[in-house]
Formats: sequence, structure tokens, C-alpha cells
Amino acid sequence: MLYYIGKRFLQSLVVIFIVTLFAFVLVHAAPGNPARMMAGEYATDEQVAAMEERMGFNKPIYEQFWMYLEGLAHGDFGMSVVYNQPVLPIIFSRLPVTVQLAVGTVLVACLLSIPLGVIAGVTRAKFIEFFAMFFALLGQSMSSLWLGILLIYIFAVKLGWLPAIGTGGIEYLILPVLTMGYPMAATLTRVARSGMIDTMNEDYITATYAKGISNFQVYTKYALRNAMIPVITLIGLDLAMQLSGSVIVESVFSRAGVGQLMNQSVTSRDYAMIQAMLLISSFLFTFVNFIVDVINSIIDPRLSLY
Repeated sequence: MLYYIGKRFLQSLVVIFIVTLFAFVLVHAAPGNPARMMAGEYATDEQVAAMEERMGFNKPIYEQFWMYLEGLAHGDFGMSVVYNQPVLPIIFSRLPVTVQLAVGTVLVACLLSIPLGVIAGVTRAKFIEFFAMFFALLGQSMSSLWLGILLIYIFAVKLGWLPAIGTGGIEYLILPVLTMGYPMAATLTRVARSGMIDTMNEDYITATYAKGISNFQVYTKYALRNAMIPVITLIGLDLAMQLSGSVIVESVFSRAGVGQLMNQSVTSRDYAMIQAMLLISSFLFTFVNFIVDVINSIIDPRLSLY
């Protein structure tokens, strides 16, 4: 187990380094000159050249990359050309809004999907299975943009029960959480149902029935544990994705989170901000995948052999 965890940790470090390299190269290959943006729209060529020298853009690309790595090692992710301040505090100031939305989305999706998918997979009752599949198909057929606008129209415009946009109390979280949570719950329902059906057909489940173990113990102690491995993997990926920011939902509901910040940074060509957010997103995905792999290897020790 310790060997597997160490191997996965080293793989995660390699992935983060490769993503850092790609983020650096892709952002620097993009059109536009950040030095001119920092110097100002009406700056002379001499002023732009001085800014390039100050920012290190006049040096070879490999030296710029080494300087960038040194800055990252000291917690320096660069300066924003739009806000004219370090990018890391700006991202951290937006992160709580995105974390609230991500955690709420995952909780709602799990509460809706896992019980429904497990019950549908265990009972195979026609009505429950039909409802679960209809619930899943409907959720996977709707885009977040369309669903968000629909929820705003019904619950904010027509009924006036909930606020449409902005940040504040829990009432401001309900509509965006439902917008992001329903499609996620739809996918989790199908995965949980399929996992339970496959697990219930295994030979060891038949053997537990032969030993006279109660149905409840078979479902919870033996079947559910293995059936949850793909569900946990999917939850981890979705959580990392939500923490990286949902551009569409945060824009529709005017939530000043990381997704909205990414959209603004791309539009304004704020290279340092884009690089920092790409790195943080890759770190979140890598870290969550690492934790998910460890959890799955604890549930099924055979996974640590691969």
C-alpha cells in the first residue's frame, strides 16, 4: 500500500511539472504583448522595451521558464496586468465563492443520486428503475446554461421565491447549486445503478446469500462497498472540476468566483492570471485524483497492485 501511494505521489508531481511547462509555453505563444499592456496603451517603443526587460521577456524562453519556476517555488505566481497586483491573493479572494458552490453541488448531487441509483440497482422494480433512468436521461440532456436560465425564469421571475443573481446567504446558492448539481446527479445515478447491478451479479454475492446473510447486510456490507468505487472516482473528478470554477454558471448567476475570473482573464489577456489559474486547477485535479485513488485502494486492496 505504501509503495502504491508513493508511486502515485511521484506520478502526480510529474503531471504537475508537465502541466506547468505546457501552461507556460501555451500562454507565451498566445497573441498579444503583456509588456505593452503593463506599460499602457500609449506607451512608446522604448517604454515597452524597458517593461520587457523588467519582466524578463527579452531573455531566452528557457531562462524565462526557469525564472518562472523560481518564482513559483517562492510563492510568486506573477503580477496581474489588469489588477496591477499579485495574482495569488486575487484568486484566493474569489475561491470561497467557488468552494461554496462546489461543495453544495457535490452534496446535493450525492444526496439525490446515490440513494436513487442504489435502490434502482438493487430492487430492479420497474417503476423505480424507470424513474431513475428518466431522472438521469433528463439531467444529462440539459445544458447548464439552459437549465440555469430556466430555473431563474421559474423561481426568480415568475414565482419570486429566490434571488436570480448575486452572492449572499444560502438562498443565493440554491439556484446555482441545482443548476450544477442536477446534471452531476444524473450521471452519478446511472453509474451507481450500473455498479450495483454488476456487483449483485457477482459470485461472492451469491455465496453470501447461501450463507444466510440478511439482504440488508448483503446490500450495505458487501455489494455497496465495491459498487461505490466508480461513483467515488466520478465524485472526485466532478469536485475538482467544480473547484476549478464553472464559467457558465458563475456568469449566469453573477457570482464573483474563480470561473468568472478565468473568463475575464482570458478576455483581457492577463497572462499571469491565466497561468496561475491553470496551475491551481491542475493541482486540484491531480490532488483529488490522488486522494480518490488512495480511497479506492483502501476499499479494494487489489487496485494497489496495478
